[in-house]
Formats: sequence, C-alpha cells, structure tokens
Amino acid sequence: MSSTIHGQITAIILVCLVIVISAGSTLERWVRKDYDVPDLEALSDRISAISSILAAATPSERDAIIEIANRSNWNLSLQPLSFADRFTTSSATEPFIHAAIDWFFPPDNGAVPFGGWRTFVDGKRVLAAQIDNENLLVLEKLPQRFLRSDALSFGSNYLVALVTLIILFSTFSVWTITRPLRRIASAAMRADISLGPELFEERGSVEIIALARALNGMQRRISAMVEARTRMLRGISHDLRTPLTRLRLRAERVSENEIRDALLADIKQIDRLLRESLGYLRDNHHREVPQRADLGSLLQTVCDEFTDMGHDVTYHGPARMVASFKPLALTRAVTNLCDNATKFGKRVDVELRAAGGEVTIDVADDGPGISAEHRAQVLEPFYKIDAARGKADSGFGLGLSIVAEIVQAHHGKLELLDQHPNGLIARLVIPLSE
Repeated sequence: MSSTIHGQITAIILVCLVIVISAGSTLERWVRKDYDVPDLEALSDRISAISSILAAATPSERDAIIEIANRSNWNLSLQPLSFADRFTTSSATEPFIHAAIDWFFPPDNGAVPFGGWRTFVDGKRVLAAQIDNENLLVLEKLPQRFLRSDALSFGSNYLVALVTLIILFSTFSVWTITRPLRRIASAAMRADISLGPELFEERGSVEIIALARALNGMQRRISAMVEARTRMLRGISHDLRTPLTRLRLRAERVSENEIRDALLADIKQIDRLLRESLGYLRDNHHREVPQRADLGSLLQTVCDEFTDMGHDVTYHGPARMVASFKPLALTRAVTNLCDNATKFGKRVDVELRAAGGEVTIDVADDGPGISAEHRAQVLEPFYKIDAARGKADSGFGLGLSIVAEIVQAHHGKLELLDQHPNGLIARLVIPLSE
C-alpha cells in the first residue's frame, strides 16, 4: 500500500471496483434466484413483437392471438387509439420506492412503450404498443414489486459499491487519519515548552509523518527561544546581585540612621524581587521525575516549617499517603500557597484527602480573599491584584504562576474558591498513582 493518503485512497477505490465487478453480478444472481423479478424491458419487447403480428392479422385472428396470449396470464387487451387519452405519467397510489427506482434506474433498453415507460391508467401501471392508426395493444395488471430486472442489474452494483466504500473508507479514516491525529492531539495536550525528547511520534502516512515532524520542529524552536530568553533573564538577575551587594555595603556605612534604614529596606525589597524572579525562572519541576513518596508527611513538614516561623498553620489529613508525584515541585507549590496565605491571613489550614483516583490539597486562609473577576488573571505571571489581598508590597506576583505550572506538570488543576465567612481556598486536584 502507498505511504501517502492520496495513494491509499486511490488503492481503496481500485479495491472497491474489483469488489463491485466480482460481487455485483453474484448479488444479482442471488436475488434473481430467490425472487421473481419483473423485467419491464423484456415485457415491452414482447408487446412490441405481438403488436407487429397483430398489425398483419385480420380482426378474427387478432382475437385469437390475444386469447392465446392471455392463457399465460398476460392480461392483454385491444383498445382504441383514443384510450391513450386516459394515460397519465404518475399515480397517486404508486409507492414512493417505485417512483424512486424509476428516477434513479430508468429502463434504457428494449422497445419504448407507447406513452413512455411511466404510463398509468386509473392509477395502475400499463405497457402499450400501437398496432395501427386505430388500435392499441395494452398490457395491464403489471407486477407491483419494487425490484425490476433493469434496476437490479444497476442497483446491485451500486449497493455493493456503496457498502464497500463505506466500510473501506470508515476503516481507512479510523486507522490512517483519525487515530494518528488523536495520538498527536493527545501528545500536544501533554506537551510543555521544555527541551526534551520529541513529543510527536513520527509514524504513519507521509502526511502524518510530515505533520508530526513539523510539530516536533516547532517545539524545538519554541523551546530554544524560551531557553535563550530564560538564560538572558537569569544572567541579568545574577548580574544585578553584585551592584546590589555593593549598595548594601555602602548603605550600611551611612551615618544617618533614618536614611540608612530606608536604603537597606529598599535594597532588601529589590533583593527579594530578584530571588522571586530567579525562583520563577527555575523550571526544575519540568525536569523532575515522579517518584513514590509520602505526600502526607511532605505536607506535615511544610506546615511544621511555617509553624516554627511563628505562623498558625495546621495540617488536616492522613498521617501517611504514599503515591507517585514530583516531591520537590509539589513541596514548592504548597510552600508558595502557604506563604501567600500567611501574608494575608492569620490562620491557615492545609487539608489532604483522596477520592476517585485523585488527591485534593486545600490551603485555606482567613484573609480578604480574591474577587471572582481576578481569579483567572492572578494565575498569570507578573499579574498583581494586591488591593484584593490587602498588601501593596507583595512582590512580582509569581507565586501562584509557579503553582499553576507545577499543577499542570502533574496533569492536575488549580482552583481558587471562597472561604466562608471570609478568606480564600487554593485547591490542588492532582491525579496520583497509589
């Protein structure tokens, strides 16, 4: 089979033609064997032949010929030419399937009846042939079966072709197009911008391989661009630390206490912002490998560290819960949430629970909370809504952005919910392997 989709479609059409040629005639023979299928073309030829004989016969001979023909259940009759005034081309009682077959598979062989192939008298189909300028030979009481021989010869081929194409193209679309595209979409959903192995498997048809190769190339270019800009920002942040240290040393030598304290406070704030920026630029959570660890013990340790610093942080949940996750990354995420909670609230509760194959971590505080219209934006880097949290000096606003990225690396979700009567609940929902 060809490796291109175009070639595969061509091969399917050729296979379909072979099947139609071999199976169409077989289906027609089966139907003819099991059913009495009327042949309008053959009937019209016979009526035409009989009318030509009647045209050369005497009136008495005509009656004898028709009587002999009707012994074989033909239902022939002699009618005056004026009988054609009663002909119609449609019937109110004709089933729709009969009209559809006449429309799609009109007879195209044999003698054309007088009045055409679709001739009706009093709603009944008839075939007629002109004998002379005064008489018509009319065949009435035709079989009312919807199958006809002329339609069957075409219909069987069309039916086989239709069924074959549906089956082949359905199979083709699933295995050659739908499944590879679904595989690529799934890989794209799991993708991140960090440099690493190729995300998209390059196998399948030529077009699918070209698509996967282009996406892999795009990932490499984006990763290289982000890595270059990250290195630049890291370099800038590191380079600023040296003059900042000199400023601190010089500020400490200032004799006036008020000025010295103000300078040192500003230097401390700048240093903290630099540390926050460098912390955000570290993407260790992308490279960290998941491992089995005790999540309950990890959260208790984080809470104990904040308690030792004088904060009211309490852990609620099982003492032990072993699962597979990224310990360093998740520790950093929970630490950021607790740090934010202690800045804006007096009491912090950390709760761990597991249900339905997912682990939920709630970090709740009793602070002012975040209004609903700002909850999506605060997850973006460098977005600050300090007025909503009651602080005007809260850094670059990268803490929640880091948490969101870590949760995304675990294929989980981060939600910000209202705490009643006041406060905020930061909820991490992460699928973890037991």
